[in-house]
Amino acid sequence: MGLIFLIIFALAEIALVVLTFTRFGEKAAWLKNRAVIRTAEAALMLGIILVPATNLKWRFFFAMGILAVRFLFAGIMWLIKRNKATGKKKKAGSVVDCIVSIMLIAFALVPSFIFANYGGLPTTGEFNVGTTDAILVDESRPDTFENDGSFREVPVHFFYPENAEGSFPLVVFSHGAFGYYQSNFSTYRELASNGYVVVALDHPHHAFFTKDTDGKIITVDQDFINEAMVIGGGDDVSNEEVYEGTKSWMELRIADGNFVLDTIEAAKKSGTLGTAWHSENSDAVLNVLAMTDTDKIGCMGHSLGGATGIALGRERDDIDAVIDFDGTVLGEVVEIKNGKCVPNDTPYPVPVLVFSNGENVEEGAYVNITGDFVNNAKDGKLVTFKHAGHMDFTDLPLLSPFLGSMLGHGNIDTKECMTKTNEITLEWLNYYLKNEGTLDFQAQY
Repeated sequence: MGLIFLIIFALAEIALVVLTFTRFGEKAAWLKNRAVIRTAEAALMLGIILVPATNLKWRFFFAMGILAVRFLFAGIMWLIKRNKATGKKKKAGSVVDCIVSIMLIAFALVPSFIFANYGGLPTTGEFNVGTTDAILVDESRPDTFENDGSFREVPVHFFYPENAEGSFPLVVFSHGAFGYYQSNFSTYRELASNGYVVVALDHPHHAFFTKDTDGKIITVDQDFINEAMVIGGGDDVSNEEVYEGTKSWMELRIADGNFVLDTIEAAKKSGTLGTAWHSENSDAVLNVLAMTDTDKIGCMGHSLGGATGIALGRERDDIDAVIDFDGTVLGEVVEIKNGKCVPNDTPYPVPVLVFSNGENVEEGAYVNITGDFVNNAKDGKLVTFKHAGHMDFTDLPLLSPFLGSMLGHGNIDTKECMTKTNEITLEWLNYYLKNEGTLDFQAQY
């Protein structure tokens, strides 16, 4: 869409040059024509933003600001100089103005080039989906990424069946490294529409960005990025280095997950939000908690978040089902002995479903012992999408084809992959959290 608008704006700017060269070469006429074209450009961009079918309108806000400023400047200059401008407009100046204008508009439209007009996949459930959020402050844990003595803050984002009566299972989602809570937006909506309360949490400093209780933007920690790039970057990294390097990641994320679950369960039991809760929509949060069944809990995540979900399922006795979206089983390695991974030999106690792009099973690397883990689980299933990439188990390639390709998009239609993934996810959770349906999905797609 951004490219189409850039072409339209470029043609308008070129038309101004042509008119200047052929018919309206006087400065006064050029000023007037420029003001008219700037007005039309700003009006077109405003129309784009106001169209209800345009999702992610923020992609055009920067361009709208640039065009609005250009429109005001051109209009003011015409009003001031319309009776004073004399002589011919220099052709070189007209051409330079055209080139600069096209470059400026192209720069302003960059977000629309990177991100698509994506509003999520269609849902299959009977309920509309509502959303609300909060930030939970863990006063038992200092934030080790900060130097001001502040406590660890964990944002939580609720997706729930709107205007629904009854009690609905709770599903908690953990994003991957450098991820974002909306990474599996379509999954949350699909589950919520079918009668689940989904809580997507952010892991500050592991997330691409998030906000704290002061409204400050918290971006991903640079040291974490560097460590992750080194550990995931090649075959020359030893198992010992991976084990030691990822241990602190898992500890942080597991602590976040435990804190969120414990805090939600406490609020559900008391019917009140304690001091840990910070929300501008407290009534909405309380209403969501009132419909949440904390006796039926699922835990899931993508990539490093999948490893987090598996670890939580191992250590907590209130989790009834786990789903790992193309993640690892980092928490299942208990030590490194003679350079080799020693996995936990106690069968995994919770029904666990693992989605994989195939390489996680076939390569046999340190973080890719998924097949043995699933086989050792009391009730484990592995579903492989052989032509998928790592990010095809998220909405990112649909939201941003550019970023999806850069970070790991396979030879598969992401929409089809995510639709099937969401379908199987719903089937798995219905079976174990609602005692509904059967499990008849394939092992490979």
